[in-house]
Amino acid sequence: MPPFRDDLRPWRHPLVRDLAWLLQAPDLVTLDTPGRPDRRCLGLESDAALVDYLAPLDAAPAPLVRYVGSSLEGRMGHYHERLWQFLLETAPQTRLLANNLPVLRERRTLGELDLVYAEAPDPAPVHLEVAIKYYLGLPEGPGRDDDQARWVGPGGLDSLALKRHHLAHHQLPLAQRPVALEALAERLGGPIPRLRQRLAMPGVLFYPWHARLPAPRGATPDHLHGHWLHWRDWPRWCAELPETPRGAWLCKPHWLALPPDEQLTSLSSLTHRLRLHFAHGGAPLQLCLRLGRPASPLWRRVIVVDDAWPHRLPLPPTDD
Repeated sequence: MPPFRDDLRPWRHPLVRDLAWLLQAPDLVTLDTPGRPDRRCLGLESDAALVDYLAPLDAAPAPLVRYVGSSLEGRMGHYHERLWQFLLETAPQTRLLANNLPVLRERRTLGELDLVYAEAPDPAPVHLEVAIKYYLGLPEGPGRDDDQARWVGPGGLDSLALKRHHLAHHQLPLAQRPVALEALAERLGGPIPRLRQRLAMPGVLFYPWHARLPAPRGATPDHLHGHWLHWRDWPRWCAELPETPRGAWLCKPHWLALPPDEQLTSLSSLTHRLRLHFAHGGAPLQLCLRLGRPASPLWRRVIVVDDAWPHRLPLPPTDD
């Protein structure tokens, strides 16, 4: 698979840029389950095939906009799922068979299967669990310095350890239970002799700017990374930048692809907005900064949090 590029030119439409980002973003962690369907599985391995797929959408994005629909107004996870649904339904070598399939036992919902699709030429269906995650690493916290429990979501309710545990002990095993296979067979209109599984969990790990911290156990070697810092440290962080950058304030759900050059603003403008944002608290927010010339940019992602963050921490997972 080609290396990840933050530069997503020539794509202009924000949804197409997010789709292009999704096609190449690496997973954050590894599990025993195989990772995301790559461009080869999708029939988009060559750059020419990728251009043939994305260029018509960028020129006429209405089908993608309609498909994504109201997920733009909801949670980022729902938006991420809709992008995957569109991709699996429209890529040259995949076909979406089911999405958000509920698994019931005696009218009680045990969970749901995110996506089920087929890859050409293998007829066996593939169960794909998807999640998009942004975690901030804590220099002090539970366990050793590489413990996944030290990596928490901006809101403090989730951690990499909890998500990985839930995937390994519930979401992925659920698909192999007889009740799930029966539900899938009913949806597809026939028995399921073999069900393959994959996991797609792209995102970004944000390392503390003020302290050294190793990558969490199980992190992929090519995971995307950034820094996080408290608002009080913003002036010092800016002073240490090698040059004065331009940047952008990223608004959910568009935390995926970085914006085109014309949407960037000055560092002083970003600082002013941050000052207003954190004057009375303010939720964590993600910025991107572009260093260097537009022809050869160096991008940096940063999450800025209020000075009292974290306000709460999730407990580490317990064994089932």
